[in-house]
Amino acid sequence: MTMNRPMNAAQAVPNPVSREDYVSYAQQATANASSRPAAAKYFLAADDKMLRIQDVIEQIANANVPVLVTGESGAGKEIIAKAIHNASNRRDKTFVAINCAALPPSLLEAELFGYEKGAFTGAHQRHAGKFEQAQGGTLLLDEVTEMEPALQAKLLRVLQEREIERLGGSGPIPVDVRIIATTNRNLATAVENGQFRQDLYYRLHVINIEVPALRDRPRDIELLANHFLALYSDQFNKALLSFAPDAINKLMTYRWPGNVRELNNVIQRTALLANAQIITARDIPVELGQEISADNWIAALPIGKSLAEVETQFILETLKFHDGNRTHAARTLDISLRTLRNKINEFTALGLHVTAANGGK
Repeated sequence: MTMNRPMNAAQAVPNPVSREDYVSYAQQATANASSRPAAAKYFLAADDKMLRIQDVIEQIANANVPVLVTGESGAGKEIIAKAIHNASNRRDKTFVAINCAALPPSLLEAELFGYEKGAFTGAHQRHAGKFEQAQGGTLLLDEVTEMEPALQAKLLRVLQEREIERLGGSGPIPVDVRIIATTNRNLATAVENGQFRQDLYYRLHVINIEVPALRDRPRDIELLANHFLALYSDQFNKALLSFAPDAINKLMTYRWPGNVRELNNVIQRTALLANAQIITARDIPVELGQEISADNWIAALPIGKSLAEVETQFILETLKFHDGNRTHAARTLDISLRTLRNKINEFTALGLHVTAANGGK
């Protein structure tokens, strides 16, 4: 008896094909392996966990309440935030995002609330802040846990009163803005540790969407990998690339500590360097088995090196993992941002390569 094997997405696509067509084929091919089809109503997904999130988004889209989106770095929290906006009756208004970890407190306050001319040195003209820019739409507060306590108090007041006051302003300004906040930290723990206001936590935690790590939604791996491969095949003006079975197996086996962001970067590099139309496991620049578990990390330490050398390498690798984001790296290392910056200055003076910040500091 002859059995029909499910096709992977690349095998299902005829040539020539546009990038948009490829996404459709990728969804169809991935759906062949499951009774529940892949969906791209708000974002590409095939795993049940993400499809349930799409269902939740539809339920809450038009409710004018804050949403807290949590999950690991790179898992796709901003994608979820944009999906909520696009599914809502605010979709025709502006979606504005600000990274609370990327700006010092004084600048973050000015960017959020705006300022009047002469409010401080350098304020040469009136500036509308992010709240005003998002009027009628949605404001994403990325990494909201990085806000200083004083700024948390001002945010709480905005949520309660639905009005802001520019720096140097003379009165309140009503705002109609849907707030979505994201964090990769455990917010309840941050409250317990006194790092985040409890009353603000309750205000933001009306709806909480937890975005699962990519390793916990394996059906999304092949779908997204095929999508990125089509995207970069087109971008790099190459014939449509496809994955061999051993490549798919490698992608599915790897743990993806950097989540969707890492997958995107890996496929981008793979497509750029591809010398053949079929991508094999050897072409994919990830090493299986190198993820260090909690049980064997001691065995992986470079015995024979000095403690200073190990510390330097650990800090540099942590910065690399977080794409140069100093705030995230300092939190992972459990040191202050000032200590990390001092270390970076030492490394730079020694001529060591330090990963540059990419959208954050």
